[in-house]
Amino acid sequence: MSNQAELVRGQNPRACCAPLTRAPLGEDEAAEVAQVLKALADPVRLRLLSLIGAHDGGEACVCDLTVGFDLTGPTISHHLKVLREAGLIQSERRGTWVYYRIVPAALESLAGLFAPGLVPAGAR
Repeated sequence: MSNQAELVRGQNPRACCAPLTRAPLGEDEAAEVAQVLKALADPVRLRLLSLIGAHDGGEACVCDLTVGFDLTGPTISHHLKVLREAGLIQSERRGTWVYYRIVPAALESLAGLFAPGLVPAGAR
């Protein structure tokens, strides 16, 4: 797995990746980044990520995440699993409850992907 994709998936603590406009992505790297972006492209998952990040202490119990959705518990769990597999959130079981928190490096990496390159657009 490439450094950029690992970082986007929250698995590599190294410095943030280069913006998309600085160097072309390879085929594998593009597929891995696309998986993360697909995880974010769902409105329910985007709301869940926002709820987790905005929750006191930066983590939320699954019991706090089901409020406000007209979805079953298993459906919410599925969406959380997709976010976790994309490396955007981490989970920790405490007794009967599971707590979720955002992986800051993953969000920083995503922001880095869309940062403008150093070459002005007119200079290409």
